Amino acid sequence: MEGAGHVFRREYGKVLGALLRRLGRAQFELAEDAVQEAMLAAVRTWPLRGMPDNPGAWLMSAARNAAVDALRHRAPERPLAGDAPAPAAEADEGLPDDALRLMFLCCHPLLAREDQVALTLQAAGGFGAAEIARAFFVEEAALAQRLVRAKRKLRESGADVGMPAPADLPTRLDAVLDALYLAFNEGYTVRDGDDRLRTDVAEEAARLACLLADHPACDLPRPHALAALLLFQSSRLPARLSPSGSVLPLEAQDRALWDRGLIAAALGHLARAATGPDLSELHLLAGIAACHATAPSPEATDWPRIASLYAALERANPTPLVRLNRAVAVSRADGPAAGLALVDRLDVPPELTYLVAAARADALFRLHRLPEARAEFVRAGALAPTGAERKYLEGRAQGS
Repeated sequence: MEGAGHVFRREYGKVLGALLRRLGRAQFELAEDAVQEAMLAAVRTWPLRGMPDNPGAWLMSAARNAAVDALRHRAPERPLAGDAPAPAAEADEGLPDDALRLMFLCCHPLLAREDQVALTLQAAGGFGAAEIARAFFVEEAALAQRLVRAKRKLRESGADVGMPAPADLPTRLDAVLDALYLAFNEGYTVRDGDDRLRTDVAEEAARLACLLADHPACDLPRPHALAALLLFQSSRLPARLSPSGSVLPLEAQDRALWDRGLIAAALGHLARAATGPDLSELHLLAGIAACHATAPSPEATDWPRIASLYAALERANPTPLVRLNRAVAVSRADGPAAGLALVDRLDVPPELTYLVAAARADALFRLHRLPEARAEFVRAGALAPTGAERKYLEGRAQGS
């Protein structure tokens, strides 16, 4: 069904969070099963009857009915937990969104950070094991086992699986920020076999990041830095793909399509992120995004500033991708020869080889070494993992 998959992903965390609020946090697995049953019911009925006007409310009603049936079968003599009010301790945390509550619930301190983030992406984001494994650069089977072990650990530990008190929200904050960032990237990235961005996924992550940053207990520099970063990135979503479906880099995008309202909101969050001494990786990434978003043209971009921010990011987190991005920035700030020298010294994993080839091709093109540039664009296109990226690189090869 057209659009159903996007609806399921957008509504999954909201429905599960709302159902847990009704049932109690101890019924986590029952609630998950009920939401899955609701989505299976939608797959069966929506093609025949059409998607309802309010699919989220439909899924919530179906999930609640499935949960009530399960509770009846488990303990017929007990009153239905679905009709009980939420415990006071869970209602007082003041989080304004069920999906956001669910994220904090999943980030239990008993779990390792990666398990917290993985469980959050599955439960609150509706991501499958394959998508989460891709975000963590691990095999799908290993990731699926990690999720099973994390849930078992919570179940068997006897730990309190309720919401933390408002004062304790910051202790789970870093994992929630990581999950929101990974969820946004999944929506912002074009995957092979899909000719569009999952803008609903990216926009939902940005919405939750802004809600989080505005919560009194989480009104801290890092949440505001994440909100700024995701809003800057979101502002470019309308211009990210060409009409033919190829991914467009910043310099090729129509800046008239960028959402100036989102850029203004991002700048507001960036200003609030600068209120303390904290200078995290999120601050650096948001600063880089701000340089791009506020430049009226590619030529007016403050590349020396971007190169400086990437140098600081490399000192904090010297990953191959950060080093490659710094080399590209140096190529723009100090000239293609300087950037090419850095690119040629990089040691990257196989999945980044096509990006290295693309960076070399661009530098060679700007050095007027056109035959070499064309060969590198062809090589980059052949190695690119998605059709959208191949289209762009093949076009650059033809224009070299």
